Amino acid sequence: MKMTALLVGIGLIVVAILMVLPGVLGWWNDMLAFLRGALPVMAVLIGILAVFIGVADIKDKIEEKREEEKNKKEETASSSEESSEEKKE
Repeated sequence: MKMTALLVGIGLIVVAILMVLPGVLGWWNDMLAFLRGALPVMAVLIGILAVFIGVADIKDKIEEKREEEKNKKEETASSSEESSEEKKE
């Protein structure tokens, strides 16, 4: 079943390439017109995706800093507790 899906996929890719080659079906100009129209839409969608990824990255960095500060506070608290226990002994 997996091999069939792979062969169908490769076959469809070959057919699509043959359809847009100049001279085979004559769809080259239509394909260029489609790409010219789709390019601004793709640029907007990629830009929106990039903004979302950037915001998520910034949030991750902020969360990482918070966790580092929390870990430092816990280490400081645990080391001060250990030193106070040593003084008691």
